[in-house]
Amino acid sequence: MRSVRRDLASRSWLAVMCLSLSGAPDALAATVPQCRDDAMLVFDASRSMINISSDGADRPRIDEARAALRQVLPQVTPFRDMGLIVYGPGRQDVCGHIDLRLAPLPDAGGRIMAELDGIAPDGDTPLTEAVAQAAEILRERVSSGAIVLITDGRETCGGQPCRLAERLSRDAPGLTVHIIGFQTQISSFEWQSFGHDDIRNTQVIARCLADRTGGTYATAQSTDDLIAALQDVLACPVIGRAGQVTPPPPPRS
Repeated sequence: MRSVRRDLASRSWLAVMCLSLSGAPDALAATVPQCRDDAMLVFDASRSMINISSDGADRPRIDEARAALRQVLPQVTPFRDMGLIVYGPGRQDVCGHIDLRLAPLPDAGGRIMAELDGIAPDGDTPLTEAVAQAAEILRERVSSGAIVLITDGRETCGGQPCRLAERLSRDAPGLTVHIIGFQTQISSFEWQSFGHDDIRNTQVIARCLADRTGGTYATAQSTDDLIAALQDVLACPVIGRAGQVTPPPPPRS
């Protein structure tokens, strides 16, 4: 299963390589700039993130998530502005605390990690509202952008992700939502949804936020899996003169 996830995480790099080798410059030009779009990271810091990792690492999930981001962000933030929303901990009620820590800024990797390193997980999982707030921030700035949600569990605060996905696909077609389920199974993304006639009392899956906005849904069971998934949705390949795809250059000093 781990090899399957790693193969899946490399799809975007392979797609760029195939476009380059097939002599499709228009399609290639359309693909590469997207990796420079502004992005919002939505980070699950609910109380479940303090649980010990399920992959034998003997440390909390949040520590593994931070380790993955610490490796990936230096590859990403020199090329795209990034911001951060955290949900879970806070003095408000357990579902009401969604905290904008940082609007998208250039070279924001260090500031994002400083915010994440100071977090003590707590609270519940209002992931739908957190994604909605990230979308509003991006819509105020740009016509296209990416939202990356890292979460270890299901919506627990009554949010309706499929309804939000419908609204975003209609009103903000330039925004893409990527979901990375960290150390969770797909069933944990299911919950009862009410107030929407065609899905009332039925089980819906949070991955519709990705499916209906053109994003990626991935699962990650280890730090390495999470690194691969983050690179897949955020990292920027570099195209050489001969069409060769190489990793991005080191961050600016």
